[in-house]
Amino acid sequence: MSGSGHAEIADADGVSEHAGVDPAAAAPAATASPYGEPGKPFDRRSPFFYGFVGALGALTAFWLFEALLGVGSTLMLIVVAFFLAAGLNPAVEFLERRGLRRSFSVVVVIVAALAAVVLFLVAIVPVITDQVTALSKNIPVWIDELERNKKVQELNEEYGILDRITAFVTDGDFISNLFGGALGVGLKVISALFNAFIVIVLTLYFLASLKTTTGAMYRLAPASRRERVAALGDKVIANIGGYVSGAFLVALCAGLSSLVFLYFTEVREYAVALAFVVALLDVIPMIGATIGAVLVSAIAFATDIKTGIACVIFYVIYQQFENYVVYPRVMSKSVDLPGAVIVIAALIGAGLLGVVGALLAIPVAAAILLIIREVVVRRQDLR
Repeated sequence: MSGSGHAEIADADGVSEHAGVDPAAAAPAATASPYGEPGKPFDRRSPFFYGFVGALGALTAFWLFEALLGVGSTLMLIVVAFFLAAGLNPAVEFLERRGLRRSFSVVVVIVAALAAVVLFLVAIVPVITDQVTALSKNIPVWIDELERNKKVQELNEEYGILDRITAFVTDGDFISNLFGGALGVGLKVISALFNAFIVIVLTLYFLASLKTTTGAMYRLAPASRRERVAALGDKVIANIGGYVSGAFLVALCAGLSSLVFLYFTEVREYAVALAFVVALLDVIPMIGATIGAVLVSAIAFATDIKTGIACVIFYVIYQQFENYVVYPRVMSKSVDLPGAVIVIAALIGAGLLGVVGALLAIPVAAAILLIIREVVVRRQDLR
C-alpha cells in the first residue's frame, strides 16, 4: 500500500487506476496500421447517401414485385388449398369431438372427399360427354332457325358470323383448335392434373397441421395480445370454412333443382349437362347463378319457345328463393356482410384474380370487416 493517500480503484474492466491519474494517459498507445489511418465516417446526411439508399430500396422492391409475379400461379394454388383445408376443417373437428385423433380424422375426411369426387366424375362425366356431343350436333340446327330471322340474315350477310360459328362447331377438331391443337390439349390436361395433385397435397398438409401452423403464427404477436389475436384468427378460419361449405351446399341445391326441372322439359336429354353447368356457375358469387340461368334459357329457347319461357320463369322464381331463403340460412353463421359489400368485394376480386378472386373475395371481405370491427372500431370507442 502506498502512503501517498491515493486510493486504488478498480475500474469496470478490472484495470486499476489511481485517483487523479488520466485514464487516457495510462492507456497503451494504439498500434499503427500498415495501411494507414482510417478516415472520417461517411456522412449519412449527405444527399448522395440518401439517393443511393433510396435507389437501392426501390430496386429491391421492384425485384420482389417481379418475383411475386413470377410465383403468382403457385401462390394461387396455395391459397386455393388453404381455403379447401379451411372448408374441410369443420368435418375434421366433428370427428375429433367424437374421440378420433386429428391425424386419423384428416385421413378419413380426405379419403371421403376424394372418393366422392371420383364417384361423381365416374357417374357424371360419360353422361356430360354424351350430352355435350348431342348439343354440338344440334347447334347447326338452331343456327338454321336463327337464319330465318330477317335481321339475323342481314347481319350474317354483312359479317358472316353464323357461317363462322357453324364451320367452327361442325369441324371435328374444334375442341383441339380451341386449345391450340392436339399438343395444346395434352399440355392443358397435364397441367390441370399436376395442379390438382399439388392442391390435394397442400390441402392435406394444411389440414393436418392447421392448428400447429396457426399457433406458430399467433406466437408472432406480443404476449399481451396473443390470446385476442388467436381468437380473431380462429374466427376468420371458421368463417372461411363455413363459407366454402355453404357455397358448395348452395351450388348443389341449384344443380339438383335444375336437374329436376329440366327433366320435365323438352331439353331433358341435356338435363344433366345443363344442371352441372348451373351448379358450377352458381359457386361464383352474385353473377354466377344469372349466367347459368341465361345459358340454360338460351338453349331452351333454341329448342322450344314454351320451354324457354318456362326456364325464364323457373329461374326467376328460384333465384329469389335462393337469395332470400337458401343463401341467408346457409351463410348466416359464416359470413355477415351487407349486400353492397358482397357486390363490391365480388367485383374487386373478379377484377384482380378472375373467377378465383370472385370466389375468395367474400370470405376475405368478411375477415377484413371482422378485424375492423374488433380492432379499429373498438380502439376508437375507447378514446
